[in-house]
Amino acid sequence: MLEAAQPESSTSQPPRTTAVPLPLPGDQSFLINITFLKVLLWLVLLGLFVELEFGLAYFVLSLFYWMYVGTRGPGEKKEGEKSAYSVFNPGCEAIQGTLTAEQFERELQFRPLEGR
Repeated sequence: MLEAAQPESSTSQPPRTTAVPLPLPGDQSFLINITFLKVLLWLVLLGLFVELEFGLAYFVLSLFYWMYVGTRGPGEKKEGEKSAYSVFNPGCEAIQGTLTAEQFERELQFRPLEGR
């Protein structure tokens, strides 16, 4: 009964921290090698499609593919990250550095900022 009354016993372990390990130098070289192979494959395929007289179509479709791959989905958004479009932020809050219509109008009329 004494053991049940004590919330912490000597067998309890401290909470573990979940730290992200730093990438090893070998891991980075592996990614560089994969990227190099992808670029090399793309260049070889570009040469093939140029010979088949479809080089421009291959290049344009490659650009569309890279744009698609380069965009992030909404699930990849970090917690608390604001959108560049203020209408998607809570309270329509704009990010720092956004040019507002009021600011643009003031600058055209050379009026000083309010509160200065």
